[in-house]
Amino acid sequence: MVTAVASEISVRVLLFASYAEGLGFDSIDLSLASPATVGAVLERLRALPGGDRLPQRPLCALNLAHVGPEATLATGDEVAVLPPLAGG
Repeated sequence: MVTAVASEISVRVLLFASYAEGLGFDSIDLSLASPATVGAVLERLRALPGGDRLPQRPLCALNLAHVGPEATLATGDEVAVLPPLAGG
């Protein structure tokens, strides 16, 4: 029996603070070729107007867990692109 592999996945991307301001929205749904990574999401965002404001390696979370750009995605995942955080 052959199992079909999705050729495209859909993810929700959340942007915060200056990243949302620079791109002009705080969330976007993206379709990406499978297999896809967080790095592919960042590339797509950088291709949009205002995307050049994203740093080379922003802090990202995948389904509420911090990850690097190599993290793989599945349909329905939520990717958050977070500005630098400071605490006290």
